Amino acid sequence: MIMKKALLSVNNICKSFKKENAPDLLVLKDVNFTLYEGEIVALLGRSGSGKSTLLRIIAGLIKPSSGSVIYRGKPLLGPAESIAMVFQHFALLPWLSVLQNVELGLEAQGLHREERRTKALKAIDIVGLDGFESALPKELSGGMCQRVGFARALVVEPDILLMDEPFSALDVLTAENLRSDLLDLWQVRKAKNRTSGMIFVTHNIEEATFLADRIIIFDSDPGAVRAEMPVLLPHPRDEQALRFRNTVHDVYKLMTTEEKAGANTVEERYKDIGIGYRLPDVNIAEVIGLLETIEDEGENDTMDLPELAESTQLAVDELFPLTEVLEVLRFAIVSQGLIHITSAGKRFVELGLLERKSVFARHLIRYVPLARHIRQVLDEKEMHAVSEDFFLKELAEFFSEEEAERVLRVIIEWGRYAEILAYNYNTGLLSLENPS
Repeated sequence: MIMKKALLSVNNICKSFKKENAPDLLVLKDVNFTLYEGEIVALLGRSGSGKSTLLRIIAGLIKPSSGSVIYRGKPLLGPAESIAMVFQHFALLPWLSVLQNVELGLEAQGLHREERRTKALKAIDIVGLDGFESALPKELSGGMCQRVGFARALVVEPDILLMDEPFSALDVLTAENLRSDLLDLWQVRKAKNRTSGMIFVTHNIEEATFLADRIIIFDSDPGAVRAEMPVLLPHPRDEQALRFRNTVHDVYKLMTTEEKAGANTVEERYKDIGIGYRLPDVNIAEVIGLLETIEDEGENDTMDLPELAESTQLAVDELFPLTEVLEVLRFAIVSQGLIHITSAGKRFVELGLLERKSVFARHLIRYVPLARHIRQVLDEKEMHAVSEDFFLKELAEFFSEEEAERVLRVIIEWGRYAEILAYNYNTGLLSLENPS
């Protein structure tokens, strides 16, 4: 049996951010995993699971609140020359040419100009940008800018390559091509016995399955490792092959199977939510559209999540907030990679517009504590009107100022659809009467 050699270990990492006049925000809690030589690891999870924060801790860009990162047997206390990072939004210096952007890391290493230029030109050629050495970033497409980012990271021949959602800002075809090209470069590197490793953050299950040797799935609020899964598929991988699709389904299954003790039903999973529950930022029309899709295309009001994602062209970060709202409102149940419409959800989707609003209002007040709280406050006030600042101050106990505003905006939109409240944008007043 061949023993894998550890390249980097993340040990009990926790990260909290200070909040003014409120408890600290815990983003990561007791995160542990190991990256082995020659391995590609995907960190997969929804937004808010702390994946990008963890990647920056590994890169030495921010410090953890507790825990440690061990790189080749030694604590990592800051940025390391042998660890390179590719960012989501390119992070190119706009006043520098492609060649000058790629040379930046080599310049930081102290290489002489000619050696820098030789290596940079070779890296530019490898990523398919030969002829664009003198171009400025504003002259390039998004895919070309990201290729510059890859060249800048690869030219320093890093021991570890970190990537933070490197394909999410690109169109689908460009992202597919770039993923394949990056994997080809990686395979060439492995063939030359370069004992490096790669960690990348994504919320795209197909992307994780296509690239990674192992997928680490994160929970949210706070971010923590939920599960790990090896991807036992040889490269190159066919995204339409049955084994690939089965692997994708297995990942969905892991992401939608509740592992917490005594939380096997929707009632148990959401019984403890309060007014500080982080409401997903979704539109009610999208929720209704998803229910209609499941009813139309599912079998016995049940649909496989990978099929639903493909049918609706929704990524995990778009699909899971919608399914979460359906569960909170008791319109659907998600488990084992499947979504099933409840009897209440079926009745809701079959009703006309006015009847839908009435059902939605009842479920919103019954199952969403913040909606119930706002309605109670408005009922009790003599004028049945309250400034939004009143509720923002209450939410500040749970969220940052920006997040409190987002959560209140979401519940106002839902409440207005349900006609349980009215809102005047100009005055910031919530009321029980339509504003004039």
